[in-house]
Amino acid sequence: MKYSIIAAISKNNVLGKDNRLLWKLSDDMKMFRQLTTGNTVIMGRKTFDSMGKALPNRNNIIITRNPNFSAPDCLTSNSLKEAIMLGEKSNSKIYIIGGGEIYKQAMNDAEELIITQVDCTIDGDTYFPEINTNVWLKNEGIHYTKNDKNEFDFEVVKYLRK
Repeated sequence: MKYSIIAAISKNNVLGKDNRLLWKLSDDMKMFRQLTTGNTVIMGRKTFDSMGKALPNRNNIIITRNPNFSAPDCLTSNSLKEAIMLGEKSNSKIYIIGGGEIYKQAMNDAEELIITQVDCTIDGDTYFPEINTNVWLKNEGIHYTKNDKNEFDFEVVKYLRK
């Protein structure tokens, strides 16, 4: 099972609060769209709820414990393993896009992390797992400066499994 994790996190590993992102980073959203368009995105139901609809031009898979849950233009599964198996059928790259619990489950088997490290320390209620540098090698990073479209400085960092 090959897949990548993609996330934006603060310096203190916060992903969000009250089921929403805590920053506006236009350049990060552009990068996210470029990477995931035409591919498979896997997310938990709360992450899907925060977006309100399927991401266009992607194979959307929602992990939920509710067997009766359905959403237009989305597949559903009751486990990460099942979601990945559904994603593999599409012959596209698989990206895990949240939330916190799904990231925790996905860390052990991901082959790549694409982390937007937002230059802030912020209060939140959802956290990204610690990135263990004994497991992950920081491969490359691209720095973006705060401007009228990016609320904070940030760096997009790719980690590869050692």
